[in-house]
Amino acid sequence: MHVRNGSSADRRSPDGRSDDARDTGDRPVSSDSMSAPRSTPRQPPPWQTPDSGDRQPLPPRYNPPVPLEPGPPPVQPDRYLPAPPYTEDARTQPDRWSPQPWSGAPNAYRPNSQELGADSLLKRPKRASSSGWRRGVHRLTGGVISPGESTAEERYRNQVERIRQPVLGDYRIAFLSLKGGVGKTTTTLGLGSTFASLRGDCVIAVDANPDFGTLGERVPRQTSSTVRDLLAAAPHIRRYSDIREHTSQAPSRLEVLAGERDPAASEMFGEQDYRAVIDMLQVYYNLILTDCGTGIMHSAMNGVLQLANALVLVSSPAVDGARSAAATLDWLELHGYGHLVERTVVVISSVRPGSSAVDMNLLQQHFLERCRAVLVVPFDEHLAEGAVVDLDQLRPQTRSAFVELAAMVADDFPAASGRHSGPQR
Repeated sequence: MHVRNGSSADRRSPDGRSDDARDTGDRPVSSDSMSAPRSTPRQPPPWQTPDSGDRQPLPPRYNPPVPLEPGPPPVQPDRYLPAPPYTEDARTQPDRWSPQPWSGAPNAYRPNSQELGADSLLKRPKRASSSGWRRGVHRLTGGVISPGESTAEERYRNQVERIRQPVLGDYRIAFLSLKGGVGKTTTTLGLGSTFASLRGDCVIAVDANPDFGTLGERVPRQTSSTVRDLLAAAPHIRRYSDIREHTSQAPSRLEVLAGERDPAASEMFGEQDYRAVIDMLQVYYNLILTDCGTGIMHSAMNGVLQLANALVLVSSPAVDGARSAAATLDWLELHGYGHLVERTVVVISSVRPGSSAVDMNLLQQHFLERCRAVLVVPFDEHLAEGAVVDLDQLRPQTRSAFVELAAMVADDFPAASGRHSGPQR
């Protein structure tokens, strides 16, 4: 055991240096060596003592970069590779950057310029109501507050748009019923007047009933001419006014060509006569309505059915009326008019007040399974009078029913429209 004294500075090593110099590693240090000394000082440096005052953070310790181990060079992207040699086949191959054709589904939606119309781009205000409290609010606020149309008004506007569909040529509607007194002539006038009042073209109803028809008596008489007189004047028909001389016009603008009043003479009105009348009328009228008689085996009925685009079959809400209507459909299918049955609208006309004991839902369902549409026209005192039909005198429910009936019939306009032929107006 060695005991150190306080005069250690006088001790010398054999090489002439003091022990302190040897212990502290007092050797020359190369300029590129930044490593720490091997031994730590016995006393902490002044800057690490608690009494050293303000301490400054030490600079980060320098770590020399570690050399990477040798290895294969990284793989370069394809764009740095040399282009393949040019061959003859390369001319037929498309460039790698050329756009590819669109490969979506053939029926996939693709926008087009037709979508940029006024209806899709313009913000249109609500339509002002024409009745009720909605109209009052719109008027009191000067249009600042517009509740818009009611559901009933929107429905009516939709019906009118359907009724006003253009007809490419003329469209012929035949009204049938094997049983009298069920409202066939009344339905002809109600539907014809509705069409004429809501459309801008010409609408005419023809009385083809050989048994003393009353169609001409249900409008204000402006002439005593009949279908027989029109046939006699056929060689002189050159313009619309030539036919207008033989028709009467209702307040709704519906024109009526009356039937022959003499029952004996009316029996002479057959298929060829009816065809000749239609040949003249189709030039000047867009809608031609034919009020037929109850005799389906009559000669004129062959022409009526062969030239008709659609049928309106009228029935009453009674057992005998329903059976007669169903028998009419059976007869049409058996005689080659099945295509007309599919385009038939059945009208159940209530010609008497009060409710019927017949199950109306079951009756309508029966005809819906065979025909295109079914509609119930309620009883109306004005129609029951048997006099001139005026739409303004009808009850609101009855008038709404005729508007709906007209819209139902008009839905078939695009599917079955003829073409005008002959001289123009």
